[in-house]
Amino acid sequence: MTWYCGSTCLRKQILQHLTNTRKMSKQGSKKAGKAQKTAVKEQETKGPVGLDKNGNVTIKVQAKPGAKHNNITDISDDAVGVAISAPPVEGEANTELVKYLASVLGTRKSDVSLDRGSKSRQKVVLVSGTTVEKVLEKLKGEMGT
Repeated sequence: MTWYCGSTCLRKQILQHLTNTRKMSKQGSKKAGKAQKTAVKEQETKGPVGLDKNGNVTIKVQAKPGAKHNNITDISDDAVGVAISAPPVEGEANTELVKYLASVLGTRKSDVSLDRGSKSRQKVVLVSGTTVEKVLEKLKGEMGT
């Protein structure tokens, strides 16, 4: 249905007003969302250990399966190098990585989980119930031994 007031079409003016109003409100919410996302990204980009949006500790891992022993090989700005004794077959190395990190960090195995990279050497591991400082301290302590 179209309404006219003189020679102008009111329907088009109303629709145009509604779409302009909606666009403006979305722009405001996008700006607020960007500020929150950059704050989370800043926390993650400081090193291989950071926080995710849920408050869990994330560890970027460079896995090296098929080693003689499980150990932390290095801690760089990009990732924590972890040598795993299990072969990279059918998820054995992933399971061994989670067990090893749980023992190093002194947490339960259920508090450590593989977030990303199940078929890659670059992995992201989530640890709940601890802080970034404690995780870094324990990883550095394990690397020294």
